Amino acid sequence: MDYAAIERISRRVQSENGFVNLITKEIGKVIIGQEKMIERIIIAFMAGGHILLEGLPGLAKTLTVRAFARSIDTTFKRIQFTPDLLPADLIGTRIYNPKDMDFFTKKGPIFTNVLLADEINRAPAKVQSALLQAMEEKQVTIGEETFPLSSPFMVLATENPIEQEGTYPLPEAQIDRFFMKCLVDYPDEDEERDILLRFHEIDIETVEPVVDPSLIGERAALVDTIYIDEKLLNYIVTIVGQTRNPADPLLRSYIDYGASPRASIALMRAARIVAFLRGRGFVNPDDIKEIGVDVLRHRIIPSYEAEAEDKTPDDIVRMIFDSVEVP
Repeated sequence: MDYAAIERISRRVQSENGFVNLITKEIGKVIIGQEKMIERIIIAFMAGGHILLEGLPGLAKTLTVRAFARSIDTTFKRIQFTPDLLPADLIGTRIYNPKDMDFFTKKGPIFTNVLLADEINRAPAKVQSALLQAMEEKQVTIGEETFPLSSPFMVLATENPIEQEGTYPLPEAQIDRFFMKCLVDYPDEDEERDILLRFHEIDIETVEPVVDPSLIGERAALVDTIYIDEKLLNYIVTIVGQTRNPADPLLRSYIDYGASPRASIALMRAARIVAFLRGRGFVNPDDIKEIGVDVLRHRIIPSYEAEAEDKTPDDIVRMIFDSVEVP
């Protein structure tokens, strides 16, 4: 692609990415700080993917998701995952009607645009399996009938990083279906002070729809035209490849299993969306590095050696980025 074409794409991107600021401003009516989480949610939605939010209780994860769904004028449902949850509680079931002497289908809360799966790792394997079909195929099977889900459809799942009693590890196949995993941290002192000052003013009803979801879909199509050089594609392939078979013996000892090709696709698409948000019609290496940890951290299974040395998946991903030459 020549320079003039990239310039045309950049001008179009700059004229059409303003909706991101509108969404952020609306969410800012009820959420103070957490800019990274909000941006990551927008990126995952534009990519048509799902996102896993990991953070301690009280960090406004649920409120952020509710505000996001209201700002883009979509339906929203929340389901609390518990050890006694059944697949029918999530997707629905067939119920017998004695009056008509026939069965009818009662759809579950998964039939929505934005689904908040709160404490997703508390549900047993059968529920996770039902959710896996929905996340991957955008449809669910109830009885002998298959129903398509709403479009758009996005799962935002939360999990608590410290409380492990009564939890189930998520299957690797399901974790891989999450486009990104975002770590939610505490607000800084200034942000927490603002929370105290504005606490009585915060009302989810003040958040208004500012963007139609179909418009976001149109902008997502524009993202696909953003230029990414072949050298950067090779860079992405090398980064993901190093999670499977690192050249560094130390890194190799830290990783049991690496990322699948789905990670390469996600990293390329996420980098393009970052470039879109920054108003550029081309991807640069910083876009890949900025979003790389969020795309890869949940797709790496650390070894016993890594855990023994307190090396987290984030540490490992950063070591990989440091070991690969930037084009």
